[in-house]
Amino acid sequence: MSRKVASCWVLAVLVLLATVVSCRRGPSRIHPPSINASAAGAKAIELFDENKDGKISGEELNKCPGLKAALSRVDTGGTGEVTADMITRRIEEWQKSKLGRMSFSCQVTRNGQPFSGAEVKFVPESFLGENVKVALGKSDQNGMAMINIPETTPPGIAPGMYRVEITKEGVTIPAKYNAETIFGQEIANDAEGIQEGVTFDMQF
Repeated sequence: MSRKVASCWVLAVLVLLATVVSCRRGPSRIHPPSINASAAGAKAIELFDENKDGKISGEELNKCPGLKAALSRVDTGGTGEVTADMITRRIEEWQKSKLGRMSFSCQVTRNGQPFSGAEVKFVPESFLGENVKVALGKSDQNGMAMINIPETTPPGIAPGMYRVEITKEGVTIPAKYNAETIFGQEIANDAEGIQEGVTFDMQF
């Protein structure tokens, strides 16, 4: 056997061994999206604290449905008011959990009945920054939609606070369910509704 052929065989064996080791290790860990927690808390106050009292509350919360949906986990004291520090602490909790992506589905209904063919978009609240990506799904005949970040493996959605926008081709859905949505959802292991199941019911 020539030296050149022998070298090729050695290289082939090394590649095979590397492949086997890689397969045994399994897929690489999906890390949480990079978020500057303190900067996100400060940005939320900048965007939604209209009366400049250092808190987001009342009607201000209605303009940030992703945060409002997370209120019970963010405002643990039950004051109905959210500060920058509260938001920072909640984001730090996601980061400590090491959860990078999770499987999530929701139901879309209209007047209590399953609404099929709806495009469901989970848009991260802007104060979280650019590293938390939009996730999408389409409701089936039972109104159920699996929500995933497009073109990612494995599928799923990242921890975050999201605005939920629902549209359907050929159907005029009120703006309060899309462009000016009142729907929000927090994605986290302990988020409100995650275990029980989440339904977005449109009344029109």
